[in-house]
Amino acid sequence: MPIAKYIGRRVEIIYQSADGSLTQRVVRVLGVRDGVVRAFCMESGAPRTFRVDSILACMPTRRRTA
Repeated sequence: MPIAKYIGRRVEIIYQSADGSLTQRVVRVLGVRDGVVRAFCMESGAPRTFRVDSILACMPTRRRTA
């Protein structure tokens, strides 16, 4: 999955965590290196890391025009 092309953009991901649970969240991709995505999670308001091979789906989000 070419998530690196979304660096600097907001994307919606579906992610399977190590315990097998699925989460869906909107993140801003900060960087991708060695199979790890560094991102800022919009829901928690905090930085997060995700393994590329655990991201099941990824699509860019549209910005809202207030």
